[in-house]
Amino acid sequence: MHCCSLPDVSAAPSRTRSLPARVAAAGGIERWNSQDGLRTTAEMLRRSVTASSVDEALEQVRSLTALGHLIHAYTYMRRLYEKDAELYYATILAAPDELLPVVYTPTVGEACQKFGLIPMSARGCYVSIAQRGHFIDVLREYASAHLAREPDGTYACDCIVFSDGGRILGLGDLGAWGMGIPIGKLDLYTVCAGVNPHRTVPILLDMGVSDASGNTARIDIRTHPLYTGLVQPRSMSASAAGTKVNTAYYGDGNVIEELMSAAVQLFGRHVLLQFEDFNSNDAFPLLQAMRERFLTYNDDIQGTAAVTVAGILGGLRLRHPAERDLVPLLKNETFLFHGAGSANIGAASLLVSSAGVHPSRIFMTNSKGLIWRGAAGSKDGNYRNLEQRQFAVDGRPAFRSEALVDIIAATRPTVLVGAVGVAPGCFDRAVIEAMITPRDSTPAWLKCWSPAALSAQPGDGAADASAVPAAAHTGADRPIIFALSNPKTQAEVTAHDAYTWSHGRAIFGTGTSFDPVTIDGKKHSPGQVNNVYIFPGLSFGAAMCRASTIPDELFLAAAEAVAQTLSDDDVAQDRVVPHPARIREVGLNVATATVLGCQRLGLATRRLGETYDEVKAQLQAMMWSPGAQYASTKSRL
Repeated sequence: MHCCSLPDVSAAPSRTRSLPARVAAAGGIERWNSQDGLRTTAEMLRRSVTASSVDEALEQVRSLTALGHLIHAYTYMRRLYEKDAELYYATILAAPDELLPVVYTPTVGEACQKFGLIPMSARGCYVSIAQRGHFIDVLREYASAHLAREPDGTYACDCIVFSDGGRILGLGDLGAWGMGIPIGKLDLYTVCAGVNPHRTVPILLDMGVSDASGNTARIDIRTHPLYTGLVQPRSMSASAAGTKVNTAYYGDGNVIEELMSAAVQLFGRHVLLQFEDFNSNDAFPLLQAMRERFLTYNDDIQGTAAVTVAGILGGLRLRHPAERDLVPLLKNETFLFHGAGSANIGAASLLVSSAGVHPSRIFMTNSKGLIWRGAAGSKDGNYRNLEQRQFAVDGRPAFRSEALVDIIAATRPTVLVGAVGVAPGCFDRAVIEAMITPRDSTPAWLKCWSPAALSAQPGDGAADASAVPAAAHTGADRPIIFALSNPKTQAEVTAHDAYTWSHGRAIFGTGTSFDPVTIDGKKHSPGQVNNVYIFPGLSFGAAMCRASTIPDELFLAAAEAVAQTLSDDDVAQDRVVPHPARIREVGLNVATATVLGCQRLGLATRRLGETYDEVKAQLQAMMWSPGAQYASTKSRL
């Protein structure tokens, strides 16, 4: 569905409140970009981005990507957006498999680390802790500059992505430079699911920024002359659980509540608010506090969980090509999650809460080895927080539980998911070979202790070791192995090694892009298990049916929709997720599943049809696309 053209930002009213602190103090965007370190770059971009058609834009951006200059291609695309936003989206839609890695992961991580070196643009609303008590005024200023109004006079906004820059991808605290993430995320809403970009707001909640020890590149952001945000540290304190959290996020009238309430007051009860890249210690409690009060979710927890489960379902499709009802097959798998951050905890939680996987089939590690806990009331164990404790096994393991290869030998997983982030190559040859070793007996230690149930009560039998069948699974024939850490340099194993060491038997998925590998004449194309398969369609569906909340069931429905979109060609090439060139098809299918789920659960306040085909057709008609004049003669879609 094509609406009027995007607002002319150059003609927008002057902004003072909704700019980054130092940009506002400098006198605005134009003045900021005129200083040394930015002036020449801004002028070069103005002169080099000359495309007026999709084909010209593709030719220009490909000249950069062909040289391997992805960060330069990123800055080209950002300038193209400023010059002509519809041309920007049309260009990405013409070659999504090429350009999604340019405008989002993996390139956006480097872009955020260098965000101060990229000329400032008008896009994005900055809300700082210094403006506490006046957040609604900040949002109103941005809305009046960038959003149209509904017939009733309210501002037209369907979706907001907001971050505090505290945990940008796996790169750490980048503060206000993290704005590249909400911007990029909303671009994917539009490209992958047809969310109208007129009706979105990227927000950066500026709470200060850590010193150089707070990010992986050890950049001293606070003292950088081109840092745009508040030049002050975050205010941190210890939570009741003993974890380090942002002080201002808790208690009556906290800043998260103020921001979300201001958005609802300004844009309506059904505006979707997506948490993005908050520190894990804050992410879980904030989600629990807000998920029943607002139309909200946390993509790092729930979106990552859903795409991980989608990839696992895709792996099961590769094992059982004729099987269409894949979710029940999950109950027969044994899962080992290597790494206990928000990604793996979210995936494990979704398997238990919505897919019916018995908790005794789930094992998890942290830096100390297999996670375990002492008896009820005891503080014994090696878990780091309450979320990890949920997946701890009862009692200290009766085997050497620090080495991954020994954990695999003992737990006999059929699915291994790595999301460690800081242990590149930890899936070495011994680990891969252990995963393809036949499981032919129940280890003796299993009779001595058992995994703790996610929600088990004493005496309910949920954590009973007898729940794990003694018989071997067929998963050793084709184990599912995911290396989800990114960028590529942080991957637990490369595609080449995973396929080579497993003799082509591994069903492999990655968090970053790897080239196909041919083993014994068969081409294996590792699927990139990226949240982009989930969050655009889920957000579009939830926003279009004006859902009230987003429960876990919708994430399982989204995961299943992704797996059901696999084509015969995907299966033939061992992809666990569909080819990225079909991303809009995936987004529409996920949105359809989301709406049907909302209607079934009584969460939709606007019905879009009664059958799958009716809902899908209605959503397709509601999808935003660039104008017909932007069609590419070489488009792949």
